[in-house]
Amino acid sequence: MSKTVVVTGAAGFIGRWVVRELLERGHTVRGLDNFSNGSHRNVAEFEDSEQFNLVEGDVCDEEAVANRFDEDVDACIHLAAEIDVQESLEDPQSHFESNVVGTQNVLECCRQTDTPLGLVGTCMVYDMVDSEAGIDENHPVKPASPYAGSKLAAENLAESYYHGYDLPVTILRPFNTYGPFQKTGMAGGVVSIFTSRDLAGEPLKIFGDGTQTRDLLYATDCARFIVEGTFADETVGEVLNAGTGSDISINELAETIATEGTEITHVEHHHPQSEVQKLLCDPSKAVDVLDWEPEVSLEEGIDRLREWLREQDDS
Repeated sequence: MSKTVVVTGAAGFIGRWVVRELLERGHTVRGLDNFSNGSHRNVAEFEDSEQFNLVEGDVCDEEAVANRFDEDVDACIHLAAEIDVQESLEDPQSHFESNVVGTQNVLECCRQTDTPLGLVGTCMVYDMVDSEAGIDENHPVKPASPYAGSKLAAENLAESYYHGYDLPVTILRPFNTYGPFQKTGMAGGVVSIFTSRDLAGEPLKIFGDGTQTRDLLYATDCARFIVEGTFADETVGEVLNAGTGSDISINELAETIATEGTEITHVEHHHPQSEVQKLLCDPSKAVDVLDWEPEVSLEEGIDRLREWLREQDDS
């Protein structure tokens, strides 16, 4: 059955993949984006679709958010956020405004229209894991940057609306997501940055000693998780992680991506105090509850990303 879904941050990297997933399932999407991080390029292929309507607006603007909601909306997926760890350390206020105040505005609109909410959080809220077991949803949290702190605060607000108002809320924490349309500058993901630099013949720069690990989730797997997690009745009031269940060190990742002649260098870490040394997801809850599991291997994902980046260079 076709649904009407509000997607905040619809023109961002993950947002555009969520929009694509929703449209492919036959749903109607009402997007909101302030284009501080997203871009029209990301959603250009959807702009002719009658099922997709995107307006420019900020989640910090109550009216802009409210204008996307009415009795026809079946669900909201909230992705709009400030997402840069280093920037949050330099300008914590902007992360508080976007991630906490913005989420409050979305929650109020959901409450007033009784709209189920899929809130997309981050794995960066978790404390370090020191075993091979992986991080499940009961793992201790330890936000080590204003980015992580503001995202956790947003989750706590959402949880309070679930308990206080019986608003259907699901908290979705995908691990490190990568793929086409991700930025390749400092605010991008490590896979996109390394692959872009390799194609350009530039050195791959590793912050710190490179022993830190990441559980890398391909964009289409992440989008499927977010959509299915938002729509499932069984997930209401729950926190759900998504990842592959295996991690790779940044050193190994660089070696995997680097082609012949590409130099790998180590540079001083710009925020070592906020680095999470080991990120390894235990996705078993999402597998059990949603029957979701990742379909794209790291090798295949890197190949797809490399091909897409090449096409961008040629166009």
